[in-house]
Amino acid sequence: MNAPQTPNSSMPHVMNTYGRLPIALSHGRGCRVWDTEGREYLDALGGIAVNTLGHAHPKLVPALQDQIAKLIHCSNYYQVPLQEQLAARLVALSGMTNVFFCNSGLEANEAAIKIARKFGHDKGIELPEIVVYEKAFHGRSIATLSATGNPKVQAGFGPLVPGFVRIPLNDVAALEDVAKSRPNVVAVFLETIQGEGGVNPARAEYLRQIRRVCDERGWLLMIDEVQCGIGRTGKWFAHQWAGIVPDVMPLAKGLGSGVPIGAVVAGPKAANVLQPGNHGTTFGGNPLAMRAGVETLRIMEEEGLLENAARVGAALKAGLTRELGSLPGVVEIRGQGLMLGIELDRPCGALLAQAMEAGLLMSVTADKVIRIVPPLILTEAEADEIVAKLVPLVKTFLATPAS
Repeated sequence: MNAPQTPNSSMPHVMNTYGRLPIALSHGRGCRVWDTEGREYLDALGGIAVNTLGHAHPKLVPALQDQIAKLIHCSNYYQVPLQEQLAARLVALSGMTNVFFCNSGLEANEAAIKIARKFGHDKGIELPEIVVYEKAFHGRSIATLSATGNPKVQAGFGPLVPGFVRIPLNDVAALEDVAKSRPNVVAVFLETIQGEGGVNPARAEYLRQIRRVCDERGWLLMIDEVQCGIGRTGKWFAHQWAGIVPDVMPLAKGLGSGVPIGAVVAGPKAANVLQPGNHGTTFGGNPLAMRAGVETLRIMEEEGLLENAARVGAALKAGLTRELGSLPGVVEIRGQGLMLGIELDRPCGALLAQAMEAGLLMSVTADKVIRIVPPLILTEAEADEIVAKLVPLVKTFLATPAS
């Protein structure tokens, strides 16, 4: 989150770990939210790609109310039928084998790292290594922070965890060099579209090349779909545009439409790496989170939200490209479906507050990239409204000399 750093005067008992904007949201409906002063905003951030179904969805709310009245939590000492129901659906959608449930994207990525390391140890590799990428973001625990490719996020938290080999995205020669020179590599770990790193897509051909190298070397292909998965690009998982299947796939964010949830989906090579006692969680897979996941996927299918994300996302990208594509100071407009980034030639964090004043919620990531990740229920009229609100702000910002 790249909001202006201001004193946390209105929340003095909460750790000042976020640069918060000076509003508090009260309630929402669809792609609209209102603050405690009654001001309305168009939500083009979706809780950072979390609110798949928008706010107060009329099918999701009663389902969650029903579950809360039955059972919220029971622990993993017992069978949780909703876990099997959601896992079976994720397996069917992904073509993979089984699922571990947790609470967040960070935890899903942490579990993926543990799977890769144990996979290596099971093969007799004492110091297994994982290929990771420049500009990647996998979380803020010490292990996921070490896999992340952002020195600013890592600063002050060393020593980092060893065992990661970092290369540039979309550079197959760099991957081939690692394959030749690093005998302890056991996995490749990447986001299909880097979110926090600036909405940087891995090319489809590159993903196919990674799949080939992993197959040749006996490595695990681990694809982080935490932000770009769950229909955001117009397919259930963004890597499916490349026609490949990973061995390990962390999920979170949009899977629960706002209820905290994480999942690691594994294919045959990784499905049985973790055994009882190797990994676990207290809250992960609780009935409320599982019901949220089951209902989210069901409603997405019923309402055709993958097709909506593809169609409305294409219209939104076309509108932004038409209005901003040739503007001096706009480097690139990229992304797919309803995960779009507008890279400028200068830091643009100031646009956060300006957009808020204009009634638009969005974010700035990697200092210079406007990120748009709205709910997947967004309409074409709302996409046009995003363009209408955002374009004048960007034009004015780029026309103003930097102070």
